[in-house]
Order: sequence, then structure tokens, then C-alpha cells
Amino acid sequence: METRRKKSFRAVKYTLFVFCYIFWVFSAVLIAVGVYAKVAKESDAVDTLMAEPALLLIIVGSLMFTITFLGCFGALRNITLLLNVFVGILLAILLLQITAAVLGLLFSEKVQERTEQLMMKAIVRYRDDQDLENVIDFVQKKFKCCGVDSYVDWSENMYFNASTQNPSLEAYGVPFSCCVRLKNETVFNSMCGYGTQKMENSVVSRLIYTNGCLDEMVWWGKQNLLLVGGMTLALLCIEICMMSLASVQLSQIRSVQQKHRKSSITQNLCCNRKS
Repeated sequence: METRRKKSFRAVKYTLFVFCYIFWVFSAVLIAVGVYAKVAKESDAVDTLMAEPALLLIIVGSLMFTITFLGCFGALRNITLLLNVFVGILLAILLLQITAAVLGLLFSEKVQERTEQLMMKAIVRYRDDQDLENVIDFVQKKFKCCGVDSYVDWSENMYFNASTQNPSLEAYGVPFSCCVRLKNETVFNSMCGYGTQKMENSVVSRLIYTNGCLDEMVWWGKQNLLLVGGMTLALLCIEICMMSLASVQLSQIRSVQQKHRKSSITQNLCCNRKS
């Protein structure tokens, strides 16, 4: 019986440690990528959390690193304080995720409006931030879209602004990532979006994607609802599993501590009787 308990204790302990260690390494990679991106980037733009991918990576990676370190060290050394903090933080994150999901469903229109505002801010800062520029280009290529609601949103950017007073060569244009790619195209024309904002709609639709990225992303989410839901559910299951393992280990540690206390009390009573 005692041997089974020891095996069970070790199984729970090292399973939790392995889980935490994997996420700990992953968080360290996130921090490294974020720091590298920050150091390598040549930009004087002011950093903001929602529009700075490198900063976001560093913050998320740091939080993950701290939380998983508590789990790793607490599990390996059987430190109840660290394990309690680890469980508490995971529980708080889980509740926040569930609350955010419920609020997102209840106020989906407001969430979409806020997302639209953030995307418009990102368009305004295009060309001023290399990381943000790469993210926008990736999204437009991936979802085959242009702008937030339509391609004319790029007029909000100072470089692509549709104005006769705009001295930029890219005036009345859109980024190259909006352009329709041909299947057999060998040499890509990076200036394919120039002047498209003052062209007729029938001509523009042959050169660039005219649909907005917000609608395309929402449509993609609806079409891949099982994938998105499955990934979210998997993340929640991992969090619950790690919380459960930590809670079981805490229970096992307490039971072992109680046994030690009982045995020490018994030994003290025996010694007192003998004396």
C-alpha cells in the first residue's frame, strides 16, 4: 500500500513538472523572440501594447515564464506555497477566460467595433512600425483582403492618403499585400497597388482584393468554428489538468506531513512513558 502511494505521488509530481517544463521552455522562446525583435527593429515609433507584436510577446512570455516556473519548482521541491500560488493564478486566468468568452458573446457588436478601431489604428501606423507592417501584410495575404472594411481605408494612412496634397509616391494606393497574385507569376510587382484608390471598381477588383479584413476574419472564424473551438477547449483542458495535478500533489503533501506529525507525536508519547 505504501509503495503504491509513493508511485502515485511520483507520477503526479513528475507529470506536473513535465507539463510546466514544456510551457516554461515555450515561454522562454517567446521572450527570446520578442527581445530579438525589439533589439533588431529600427524604429522610433512609440510602443503600445495592442500594436506592438514584440512587446506583446515579451509580456505574454514573461507571465508564462513566471507562472510555469512556480509550477516547476513547486512540483519538484514539494513546496506548498508555490503550488498554492500556481493553482490560484491558473484559476484566476481560467475564470478571466470564461468571463471574456461570455462577455464576447453577449456584447459581440461592441467587441467587433473595438476590434475595428484597433485595426484602423494599426493602418494609420503602417510604415512607422516594421513589426506592425509585417503583421498587417501577413493578415492581408492570408485572408486575401485589404483594409478593415474595404481597400479605401488605406486613405487614413498618411502615405496612401487619397489627396492631391499628398506628396508620397504611394498616394491613392494600397500596400503590395493587397494585390491579387497570379498562379504562374514569376516576378512580383511590388508597385501593383499604386493609384488603385482612384480607379474604377471593375478595374480595381482585378488588381487588388477589395473586401475588408475584418469581415474576412469573422467569416474564417465561422467557417473554422470547430478548429477555433477545439483549440480553445484544448487550452482550457490543459489548464484544468495542470490545476488538478497541482491540487492532487498538494493533497498528497499534506497527507504525508500529517503522517509525519502523527508519528512524531507517537514517538514523543512513547519517550515520555519510558522516562
